[in-house]
Amino acid sequence: MTTQDSGIKSEGFIYVFPDSALIFVESILGAYGVPTENAAVIAKCLIEADLRGVDTHGINRIPSYLARIREGVLDPKASPELFQITPVVAQIDGHNSFGFLSAYVGMARAIEMAREFGIGMVSVKNSNHFGMAASFVLQAIEADMMSLVFTNSSPALPVWGSAEKLMGVSPIACGAPAGKTKAFVLDMAPSVAARGKIYKALRRGEKIPVDWALDGEGRPTEDPESALKGVMLPIGGPKGSGLAIMMDVFSGVLSGSAFAGHVTSPHDASGSPAHVGHFIVAIKPDLFMGLEAFKERMDYLYQRVVGSAKREGVERVFYPGEIEDLCREERVRSGVPFVVEEVEGLNREAEKVGVEGLRVEVKTDR
Repeated sequence: MTTQDSGIKSEGFIYVFPDSALIFVESILGAYGVPTENAAVIAKCLIEADLRGVDTHGINRIPSYLARIREGVLDPKASPELFQITPVVAQIDGHNSFGFLSAYVGMARAIEMAREFGIGMVSVKNSNHFGMAASFVLQAIEADMMSLVFTNSSPALPVWGSAEKLMGVSPIACGAPAGKTKAFVLDMAPSVAARGKIYKALRRGEKIPVDWALDGEGRPTEDPESALKGVMLPIGGPKGSGLAIMMDVFSGVLSGSAFAGHVTSPHDASGSPAHVGHFIVAIKPDLFMGLEAFKERMDYLYQRVVGSAKREGVERVFYPGEIEDLCREERVRSGVPFVVEEVEGLNREAEKVGVEGLRVEVKTDR
């Protein structure tokens, strides 16, 4: 096993460790004028996504964000501004800053309100893509809070019965703390697969499952490039479509941000500011019983779920968020896997601003 400089080529995967990734992301964002404290929040969220196996929302997103900065459609120096509406409701104007910042500040304020009043709700407008929604659910869990995290996003999904891209593949996320077992963390898109998985397949030259998307002619496709020209398929037909519309209602309509197909894609550097909206709620779990009693009940729920009878061919029943937790444990030890092309793409971005590239490991024992 050898540690080498970035740009190295090897068969299989290259591995990047969290500390190296944090330094890389914070340095490259700083070179674009992102304030130090803001860069730290963004880097933590991106790397947490990679550690949890949500590679579609990790540091490979950096090139698309930087392209939007260079074209003047994302403001690297901006910070969100918070307005208190009622004792339990606040609004944030993201001022076209990174979405991670608005969601982080929003959840922090929601938690503060929930501690005092039992619940806190924050609506966010004029934001951008905020990465893995679970980042902010985990932020609430660390504070012993339940949470809901919604966002809307750029058109990728047709409403049921239509062939037109109108709704976003917008995640719905929620969570609750537990005691001795795993916390409940649900983070899911209303589509069969997140759109980022198609971009990941395109980067890696891989095919996609035929039930993920339709091409521009409305035909099922295994080709990620053709899929990006077409539409994503909703989970459960009209049910997934309904969830996507719900995300637009709570995140876009309510906040005063863009909605109904008018959010700009984070992959579009030639467009306008994204005007993404978010909706964030924190709930104090010991409103009706003691916190320890609540956690004991959550532990019991966990044990009932993972201990339920397995159907044929299933080795283990997992709780929502558990697979990601196990992935994180492994990747903290062994590093996050990237293909050569992904590392080289990130390092080309570093070269543009004179920042040191990613430190990587080639593991000959794999």
